[in-house]
Amino acid sequence: MGEPHPPRRPTLDPASGSVRNAVRAGVAEARSVESDAAGSDSDAVPGVIVAVSGGADSMALLHAVAFLHRRGEVRAQAVTVDHGLQTGSAEVARRVVATAESWGMPAEIRTVTITAGEEGLEAAARDARYAALEEARNTAGADWILTAHTRSDQAETVLLGLMRGSGTRSLAGMSPRTGRVLRPLLGLDRAQTESACSAQGIEVWNDPMNDDTSFARVRARRLLAGLENDLGQPIIANLARTADLCRADADFLDAHAQETGAAFLRVASVPVGAFTTLDDAVLGRVIRDWLLSLGVPAQNLGAARVAELMTLIRSRRRGRLSLPGDTEVVIDRGQVVFQAAARPRR
Repeated sequence: MGEPHPPRRPTLDPASGSVRNAVRAGVAEARSVESDAAGSDSDAVPGVIVAVSGGADSMALLHAVAFLHRRGEVRAQAVTVDHGLQTGSAEVARRVVATAESWGMPAEIRTVTITAGEEGLEAAARDARYAALEEARNTAGADWILTAHTRSDQAETVLLGLMRGSGTRSLAGMSPRTGRVLRPLLGLDRAQTESACSAQGIEVWNDPMNDDTSFARVRARRLLAGLENDLGQPIIANLARTADLCRADADFLDAHAQETGAAFLRVASVPVGAFTTLDDAVLGRVIRDWLLSLGVPAQNLGAARVAELMTLIRSRRRGRLSLPGDTEVVIDRGQVVFQAAARPRR
């Protein structure tokens, strides 16, 4: 008899393989873009912070990154942010850390305090989470923050943009790369991450807030599922593809508008003619950038408000448009002027 064969390694399930390959490709693409911008190549192992909530999407991402970490392809650390909004959230965070460490990857908990602002609890939690992740990235000296947003999340984002009547940038959804944040799973859907976790026997946490219909995103998620069933069409995939197409257009227009409007930034008085020669797609962006540079909060510059100002400028007639914060834009004597609102006489 010959020597006994070593036991065969289990075959990697297709879903887990797709997640792993998506992470590899996402990190490689980001490194390539950065190397091209810097004009040099780097052999250093990229450092990444993995944002993990405990749900199926982030646990599938964590499992894939842990494998790459053990192989030396990345230098990774898991970070779970405890928002303190759910009973038992601290225990969920501890389980995430224990799981990451059992897979050979360092992990930590970052605790944040949430105070709902004008944009609501969901937005406040998101801002606090990204701030904590960025702090962790700086502390670790990592290159990127990896999040587990999927094609399903992308479709929900596009639908919410449609519901708000937003422009091309909003319909562009989430970019695979925003600053130091990478979203390598945008090409996969939620069913794939759930399948990966099931195949690998990974315990996941189902956030009760994902079933709370007081949140618009939860209602959008249910609406999309119903539309796919009722229409028999791949609505989620089609909306995600729409985001890709809109993003390409928005990126081009944004770049052109930034170049065109650079001379107007932080300038309180601009000739009307400098604006009226621009096409609408560029003018709206230039006006928004101009007002942001003068201190108008972004949340007060929706598409409807920008459209009002565009109409006023196109008319070339004397007039004024009030803005939040006791400011206004006045058109007078061939100039578009940003100023503090005039106080009524007593």
